[in-house]
Amino acid sequence: MVKLATLYVCQSCGVSHGKWSGRCESCGGWNSLVEETIDTGPTSTKPRARSKTSRGVAFHDLQSSEPPLPRMQTGIAEFDRVCGGGIVAGSALLIGGDPGIGKSTLLLQAASALAKSGAKVAYVSGEEAIDQVRIRARRLGIADTHVMLATETALGPILDALKHEKPDFVVIDSIQTLWSDALGAAPGTVSQVRACAQELTRFAKKRNCAVALVGHVTKDGQIAGPRVVEHMVDSVLYFEGERGHQFRILRAVKNRFGPTDEIGVFEMSDAGLREVANPSALFLDGREDCATGTAVFAGLEGTRPVLTEIQALVAPAAFGTPRRAVVGWDNSRLAMVLAVLETRCGFSFGGKDVYLNVAGGLKISEPAADLAVAAALVSSALDVVLPPKAVVFGEIALSGDIRPVSRMAARLKEANKLGFTTAIGPVSRNSKETERNFDCTIAKLGKLSDLIDLIDTSESIAARE
Repeated sequence: MVKLATLYVCQSCGVSHGKWSGRCESCGGWNSLVEETIDTGPTSTKPRARSKTSRGVAFHDLQSSEPPLPRMQTGIAEFDRVCGGGIVAGSALLIGGDPGIGKSTLLLQAASALAKSGAKVAYVSGEEAIDQVRIRARRLGIADTHVMLATETALGPILDALKHEKPDFVVIDSIQTLWSDALGAAPGTVSQVRACAQELTRFAKKRNCAVALVGHVTKDGQIAGPRVVEHMVDSVLYFEGERGHQFRILRAVKNRFGPTDEIGVFEMSDAGLREVANPSALFLDGREDCATGTAVFAGLEGTRPVLTEIQALVAPAAFGTPRRAVVGWDNSRLAMVLAVLETRCGFSFGGKDVYLNVAGGLKISEPAADLAVAAALVSSALDVVLPPKAVVFGEIALSGDIRPVSRMAARLKEANKLGFTTAIGPVSRNSKETERNFDCTIAKLGKLSDLIDLIDTSESIAARE
């Protein structure tokens, strides 16, 4: 006889509770407990006997004569870059992003590109009808490719069909719409998402088939469902972008078969997503050299150097309460830079509003952007233009010192490519060798006060001219 039990499962951490409460005792989330009915199995309490035909675990040697896992090249260079050089057979990918950002479009284009190369590809949608997927394929110009389409949300029939067809690459759109009849919970709950992801990952490993799972995100930007799903899969990718901008960024936060923190840049158009071979030129498009409060930051996104414009505006506070608004950067990092400028350099921002923006909608997390932010703030506060054709990078310490950054040569090479002739950065042991290799002038700064002197010198030169 089947015995059903009612539990209250937290949708944030997945911990089960015997009764409902407003706050989860495990993660502290409010109003996150949802009632679920589960099957606890037979009511008999007798211990189950071990099967006589069960086998033990088979161990293998670490060394092997077999070749490494092959990678499937989609032909979309930005997508392959983020995956570490291509999709590994038998791997499981989890792709998350805001609604309407282009997750389904990207995976449909990748599935079509793999189908053109001769791979057997299946696309299973739980959110759209087959005709709706075909309409998007015609708009993208890939309707003539041989991609097997299906619309199903039940996990059992999906696995049976995949075992029969034996595809090389499968897209599941999305994991939150699937449900397993082994559980009594509703689709999208923690139990269903965990169970469906586990079965699909097991299928990928056993059948040597790459599986891409589309995941919804919460209002905080995290993939909805239990965090254990991110541990199950081999790669976790986030598709980011602002609706007011035409480009999208694919970012890897976990990759067992390649580097993390790698990005791929795409441009959204009427015909789908297009690759951006030179993102620095895209982020600096339309920039004015004579604007105050702007600085060009030479940063790194994974292995790729990217130049972006950082804009700052320092204005008197309208109602006596200063405001701090940041877009594309860490708010606490800005507070630290402002504190160092006030304490070590004598700048007062107590009665002024400070607005900081990374142009183009790119999100920067690298500490090397500290000096570029400080340069933009000082430029806006003094109403002075920074030296033309100059890039800025460097990490600021609480003591006011400017610390060296990694891969300085790669940053300068990207700046040279786009016509920048001056670099404002920290003192490095290899700065002389780097300056000889690139056609640029490096203004070496040891303390943050040296940046103030450099900007004051630029102001006096501009006044004489």
